[in-house]
Order: sequence, then C-alpha cells, then structure tokens
Amino acid sequence: MVQTQSPNQVNVDLDAHWKQFLRKQVNSFIKWDLVRFFNDNPHTVDTAENIANVVGRDGKVVARELDGLVKSSILQKESKASSSVYRLTDNSDTRQLLNDFVVACHNRDFRIKAINHVVNGMGFKSQKH
Repeated sequence: MVQTQSPNQVNVDLDAHWKQFLRKQVNSFIKWDLVRFFNDNPHTVDTAENIANVVGRDGKVVARELDGLVKSSILQKESKASSSVYRLTDNSDTRQLLNDFVVACHNRDFRIKAINHVVNGMGFKSQKH
C-alpha cells in the first residue's frame, strides 16, 4: 500500500523564505516556467507572443503572467513601437534569488515541496478515492 503525505506535512520543511516567494512571486507553473526561461536566457528582450512560442504556452496567458512578474519586480516591461517587450530585471539581488530558486529545483525534495505549495496556493484540493 502506498502512503501519501497530507499537503501540510509536505510543506513543513519548505523554508518560509521560499514559501513567500512561491506565494507572492512565482505562484503559478507558467510563472515558474518563465522564471526558469529568463534565468537561463538573462539577455532576452522579447514580446509575450514570442516568449509564449519558446516556452510552449498560450500567448494570452503568458502575457498575463509576464505582467504579474513585472508587478513583482522580477521582470521589466518596455514599450517598443506598437508592442511591449519583457526583460529580466537588472536588480542583482533578484537575479540571484531566481538563480538560487532554479538551482534549488534541481533537488527533488525541494521541487516536490515547491510544486505542492504552488498547487495548494492555486486552490486545488486532493481527492479521496
């Protein structure tokens, strides 16, 4: 028989710093993908549509999530001609935080706890069979 942990048990060991980061800044899997994309491509300056194509997501959803990352000071948004482009912030502390997050995600236990925290924050509840 496989035993599963309750969501609260999984989150117990996730550092409060990361919980806040996941609750306030990277609170969706699309934002998670975008953070990873910009961390891996820190010199990218592009439109939401082009970024959506690269990360394989819907353009309208990506545009909304990019704007959320702008509000949380992870990205910067600039108007160029008739469209907006997004770039990673120049703030070195924020860039280091993103890099630390991406590196931490290489640890399976951290990644599982972070995923669970995002899922719980999105309002999904586990179903009992």
